[in-house]
Amino acid sequence: MPELVLKTEEGRDLGSRPSRRLRGEGRVPGVLYGLGEDPFLFSVDYLELRDTLSTEAGLNALVEVEIGGSNYLSILKDLQRHPYRDEVIHVDFIRVDPNAELSVEVRLILTGDPRKVTDEDGMVDQTMFNLSVLSLPQSIPNELVVDISELEINEAVRVGDIALPDGVRTEVDVEETVAVGTLTRSTMESMAADAMSEASAEEGEDGLSGEGEVSTDGGETSAEDSE
Repeated sequence: MPELVLKTEEGRDLGSRPSRRLRGEGRVPGVLYGLGEDPFLFSVDYLELRDTLSTEAGLNALVEVEIGGSNYLSILKDLQRHPYRDEVIHVDFIRVDPNAELSVEVRLILTGDPRKVTDEDGMVDQTMFNLSVLSLPQSIPNELVVDISELEINEAVRVGDIALPDGVRTEVDVEETVAVGTLTRSTMESMAADAMSEASAEEGEDGLSGEGEVSTDGGETSAEDSE
């Protein structure tokens, strides 16, 4: 069972005005629902909420939400923030069954030295930052590590290359791209400039080879002859 316990105050008035009053007191309005049971309305101290969701598990932390003297195994469902201020304005928790799979988003962490990419002055472009997985609550990983050591230019690391822990699975297409080895813009511009220089040099050589060429009537072709 999780060690995190979030103490709340049961019951609160609905509406924007009561919610603003709670936030003014340093509390966040919230709701707990799920598993076919009636929802509970509550409020929670902002600092306690922040500390609870600031562990290594992040927003996927299993939390015992304490309401009215009872604890409910839960996980964060939604965290609403003010559109302009860094302020949490509402929080939703959902009850979980310890014996049933949960669908959660787990962050992806790239690891390893992509030497084959960097040796060509390239870069690694990460295209997927979270992976949707199915797992029992107690088996939810804090993060998933993606090894990019063997990545090459114009090749990709895909979902199927991620080593998932025991008891964790995903229904995401195994061919979905996680990271790609690409050339940087400056490298591509440098390569284009080199190609143009080589083309110009070849054109110059072709022009020199045409000087003094022999005409079909046996005489040398000159600028005066062509006038």
